[in-house]
Amino acid sequence: MVNTPGPQGLRPPLCPETIALMSTSQHLTVVAPASGKSAEGGAKPPKQPKTVFWDRRELDAILNVYGRRVAAGDWRDYAMSGLKDCAVFSVYRRASEMPLYRIEKRPKLRNRQGAYAVIAASGMILKRGHELKQVLKVLEPKQLSLVTEG
Repeated sequence: MVNTPGPQGLRPPLCPETIALMSTSQHLTVVAPASGKSAEGGAKPPKQPKTVFWDRRELDAILNVYGRRVAAGDWRDYAMSGLKDCAVFSVYRRASEMPLYRIEKRPKLRNRQGAYAVIAASGMILKRGHELKQVLKVLEPKQLSLVTEG
């Protein structure tokens, strides 16, 4: 698109989303495709999709468990992803493998099963719930104690 000269100098090109221009004797009306409202009537621009991500409290809980498992030699790497509908924290034994576990946050499920889930490499959901710390307990190693007869 090229800027076109007008009465006040150069005008910017029209928005590519513009569908139609309706001209009357008094004024020009631009009709947008999404809402059908005129630009003068207060049509809002389309919103950018927000990405879901972990907040500081959630990351602290996840990295606390992750740090203990790294110190034990079980895990070595991680990856974080913020997507349109969920946030994912993936845990790896080695960087070149598939993730051992995925910790997911899906805000749309918070009123149903719970927003948080731990998913194994096979795709099986190990635990799902409303509280992240409770969900992360499935990743803690079991503490075994020796019972002696005596």
